[in-house]
Amino acid sequence: MNINENYKNLNESYLFSTIAKKVSDFASNNPDTEIIKLGIGDVTLPLCNAVIEAMHFAVDEMSRKETFKGYGPEQGYDFLKSAIQNYYKSHNVSLELNEIFISDGAKSDLGNILDLFAKDNTVLVPDPVYPVYVDTNVMSGRKIVFADANEENDFLPLPDEKIKADLIYICSPNNPTGAVYNREQLKKWVDYALENKAIILFDSAYESFIDGKNLPRSIYEIENAEKCAIEFCSFSKTAGFTGTRCGYTVVPTELIFGGMSLNKMWLRRQTTKFNGVPYIVQKGAAAVFTDEGQKQIHENLNYYKRNAKIIGDTLDKLNIKYTGGKNSPYIWLKCPNNMNSWAFFDLLLTKIGVVGTPGAGFGKNGDNWFRLTSFNTNENTQKAMERFFDLFK
Repeated sequence: MNINENYKNLNESYLFSTIAKKVSDFASNNPDTEIIKLGIGDVTLPLCNAVIEAMHFAVDEMSRKETFKGYGPEQGYDFLKSAIQNYYKSHNVSLELNEIFISDGAKSDLGNILDLFAKDNTVLVPDPVYPVYVDTNVMSGRKIVFADANEENDFLPLPDEKIKADLIYICSPNNPTGAVYNREQLKKWVDYALENKAIILFDSAYESFIDGKNLPRSIYEIENAEKCAIEFCSFSKTAGFTGTRCGYTVVPTELIFGGMSLNKMWLRRQTTKFNGVPYIVQKGAAAVFTDEGQKQIHENLNYYKRNAKIIGDTLDKLNIKYTGGKNSPYIWLKCPNNMNSWAFFDLLLTKIGVVGTPGAGFGKNGDNWFRLTSFNTNENTQKAMERFFDLFK
């Protein structure tokens, strides 16, 4: 019996598992220290009332024989897909229902989508990058090349004609840097993909943090993107579903490669390997798109945006360079005195009890950078940044 030896090429543990171990060890040895976590991108506010009411109603439905639901469609119920379709329409994007696939989150689909593509494809990812993009392709043994995201290009790399790739990962607003592509920049990526017969895997998990209409929330706002892009989104940050698990993937019917429809391939893959998202969860997700649901989730989003402003204002006072914080829940700061990001992590943890994420965990370009998130409480964020200011003033 042979095993998948590509696992030998992975780091021994996932980035956030390493952080959790460090924090746990410190807490055990320093039980009197109040630790404030601004590291992992997990939300702290509860699900909004509109979602909870819809889920309670669905639970009651499951208790009655005449409204009980067993297995649902693997690609999701039409009531949720229609709500998503209308949401896209409000941003001038037209989708067909059969192009929308409900999932248990963007993370799963970003890895599972690789089932559709041969292992000899070359994958292009930005550096720094969300680790899942790299690790899932390392597991499959694909060749990975990197787009250089750095301080000089505001962490928004553009296509390099010298690099040829078949699969292109783009996250905007970006995790970890918080940087957001504008329309002209995304158009260059779409043009590159069309010219090279490549597929863009577009992660829009943080689109709800974008303010105004000047920055695209979806890759399909760019002309011809439906011919070269698959989009992944999640309710985790939009509506606090990190513990509830729901997202969706858009696979346009115009994606035809080698005479095969990626839409039909993904449908075949999902109906074979996935039994769908629970009915109760989908009813809650659909409530996000009601008028009341939109009002309530935007109250929560504004809460996190205030946290981002608290962090950004503190860094401004200290003249510490950063990206993100606007149109994004992430703040990507340059470590003072060009400090190594893991050393900076240890400094914040041991001196002021604040946890962030070392940039080195996202790639070599993150060695001297650090990610903070806005997903804690207003009170804890304020307290953490007061400690931060006192440490560096």
